[in-house]
Amino acid sequence: MTIKTLSLCFAGAALLASQLAAAAMPNAVVEAVQMPAWVERGGASIPLAPGMELQRADQLRTGANAKLLLKLGEGSLVKLGESGMLRLDRLADGNDKVFTAALNVLQGAFRFTTTALKIQRRRNINITIATVTAGIRGTDVWGKAAADRDIVCLIEGRIEVQCGQDQPILMAQPMSFYIAPRNAPPLPVAPVDPEQLRQWAAETEIESGQGAVRRGGRWKVVVASVDTQEEALKLYDALRAAGYAAGIRPAIAGEKRIYNVRLTHLRSKADAEALAGALRGKMGVAEPKVSL
Repeated sequence: MTIKTLSLCFAGAALLASQLAAAAMPNAVVEAVQMPAWVERGGASIPLAPGMELQRADQLRTGANAKLLLKLGEGSLVKLGESGMLRLDRLADGNDKVFTAALNVLQGAFRFTTTALKIQRRRNINITIATVTAGIRGTDVWGKAAADRDIVCLIEGRIEVQCGQDQPILMAQPMSFYIAPRNAPPLPVAPVDPEQLRQWAAETEIESGQGAVRRGGRWKVVVASVDTQEEALKLYDALRAAGYAAGIRPAIAGEKRIYNVRLTHLRSKADAEALAGALRGKMGVAEPKVSL
């Protein structure tokens, strides 16, 4: 076999591998969670964890002080703020190679971001924020379904917004926003104040050192080490019902078996310590321990 032939074989293998990897990529996956957070699926409430693949009709929910980061199959990022609810009404990579999604923000703040490397990928994504539908053409959009109004803020790119049966409005000017009060006509599109945008963006951003779990995180919190499976399962069930994706790991301490109830995938020691502090004194958690 010649060097040229060998190079072509390697190139073909690399192309095949990349195609297989793309085909295996989930349509949506959890990248990071600042717990508590759940997915409602098939009548069950399951705590969200990094790496969890999401499905059409999943409804995601965050608790107080919680946030969520998702990655869609075409590379876009979706963030959900605290006390939020997001339903994945449609989620598919069609035969025509167009990624389609319909995201329904039922409550709370969200942000949709597409990186520069991904904007050439064909996609058809619509986001509903309570009473407002946004056809995504932009690369960075923030919005919120609040109790008294719905907000859409265009940071980069362009979007088309529509409130109910009103005529659609094209937002093509970055750093502008649209507000639809619940009991009044929508307000005209207006420039957004940078300080206001900074405050809005903070509602959906997962900050380091705040106790979030992420894909690739190596730190963990051992919530408790107990002597019996029954004790471990009791704490495990309580944590998961409260929106914390706990696991159980048997271990040997001295000459006896113990059961470690733990939370994993924390990015840093600061994140692990923050999570341990948030859980201390709750659900019977006395002295959680942080380690790699």
